[in-house]
Amino acid sequence: MVAFLNRILPFSFMIAALDFVSGSEAMFADLCYFSVRSVQLTFMFLVLPCLLLGYLGQAAYLMDNHSGAEQVFFNCIPTGAFWPILLIANIAALISSRAMTTATFSCIKQSTVLGCFPRLKIIHTSRKFMGQIYIPVINWFLLVVCVLFVCSIASITEMGNAYGIAELGVMMMTTVLVTIVMLLIWQINIIIVLSFVVFFLGMELTFFSSVLGSVGDGSWIILVFAIIMFFIMYIWNYGSKLKYETEVKQKLSMDLMRELGSNLGTIRAPGIGLLYNELVKGIPAIFGHFLTTLPAIHSMIIFVCIKYVPVPVVPQSERFLFRRVCPKSYHIFRCIARYGYKDVRKENHQAFEQLLIESLEKFIRREAQERSLESDGDDDNDSEDDLTSTRLLIAPNGSVYSLNVPLLAEFKDKSEPISEASTSEEVKPEMPVDSTNSDPEQSLERELSFIRRAKESGVVYLLGHGDIRARKDSWFIKKLVINYFYAFLRKNCRRGIANLSVPHSHLMQVGMTYMV
Repeated sequence: MVAFLNRILPFSFMIAALDFVSGSEAMFADLCYFSVRSVQLTFMFLVLPCLLLGYLGQAAYLMDNHSGAEQVFFNCIPTGAFWPILLIANIAALISSRAMTTATFSCIKQSTVLGCFPRLKIIHTSRKFMGQIYIPVINWFLLVVCVLFVCSIASITEMGNAYGIAELGVMMMTTVLVTIVMLLIWQINIIIVLSFVVFFLGMELTFFSSVLGSVGDGSWIILVFAIIMFFIMYIWNYGSKLKYETEVKQKLSMDLMRELGSNLGTIRAPGIGLLYNELVKGIPAIFGHFLTTLPAIHSMIIFVCIKYVPVPVVPQSERFLFRRVCPKSYHIFRCIARYGYKDVRKENHQAFEQLLIESLEKFIRREAQERSLESDGDDDNDSEDDLTSTRLLIAPNGSVYSLNVPLLAEFKDKSEPISEASTSEEVKPEMPVDSTNSDPEQSLERELSFIRRAKESGVVYLLGHGDIRARKDSWFIKKLVINYFYAFLRKNCRRGIANLSVPHSHLMQVGMTYMV
């Protein structure tokens, strides 16, 4: 058997080199490069035979040459095949490095979406596949780390130890995740799941315990890197979760808005204020900070929330979704601005404002049309509630779910009263201009005229920078994490308004600190 394996050794190296190509390309399956079936067939009929032939050939060489274990791959290559194999090995290394880089981009992107990693600049290189991305910061980071890793490694043995502990860590994590999928999604019999865990995880833990003795001989680099990445992800997720929960708890109530009245307790200056925030429902606390900081507020306020949807391009007719936040006399709206991953955000601000105002006018016209139909023949309360809910989620072209994106489910908040989106018929108005309900057409024209006058007065972008600080009575560790580590990450990450192309004369920023 050993003699036979020695005969096929040169061919096993050629085939083993091919397994680098197939294996690395198969890693792109979750990046939309290949279909699931093609990856399955490649692994079964190409990768598996290549691995078996390659590793059995090396094992056969070691059985006859115990002294060649240090450089088994190159020592067992026949003299005439050395340079071709070296060329193929370098090509395989290039392909493997590309696979690692692309996989890193994908992992970072998914971690950012889950709120477990600071925001970075992501460039989508394809209009067809969402998974094909490029992250410049991570690309340079990998370059620096690879150079430092190579410079700090003293021998190939240390590199092998580091690779071994990383590979075994991936195998154990994969086994744990597959076990969770088997229990929660596939719902396989518990006995089969336990048998799977005992066999595979037990074998992997045995191998892992054998490499723990080499921690001081190169493996420590991988462990230190893993610990650093874990703390970055944990701190960012912990701080972001605290910030969002605090913003939700400190939302302004509708009762407070009614007490302030349609003038919001201050002077309503002509113009439109676009207040950017991350909340999709409720009145953000940063708006109250604007009211207490500024001597006047714009006659029309629009809360703008930017959402990215998993489609390449969002048509301009479906870009904005509107709803009323307060009674009509308050002139306060909420706008969801939807962008695809290939949409260019650095558009001219004047074109953006014009499209937003046109979409708002279409929303108001359709709202008046539905209110007219409602008052004509439908007095049923259930139908009225359904119609109100439909009116809240309307798009400028009347199509809400045309993108097939479940983005607006959060709008249906049963805890908020329907009067938040009601009209002047439901809440007694305070402005004489809206006191007449006898002619809906005149009321509609008055509101549209009010919007046009506000647009002519100017549009100002109101940006609120919310920050968090630990309370004085908090634990020392919490103060250290929030006030220093999370603050450092937040200061150096990509801000959500980085793509706004707004002149400074149209920009107003106010900072606010949340104590958590």
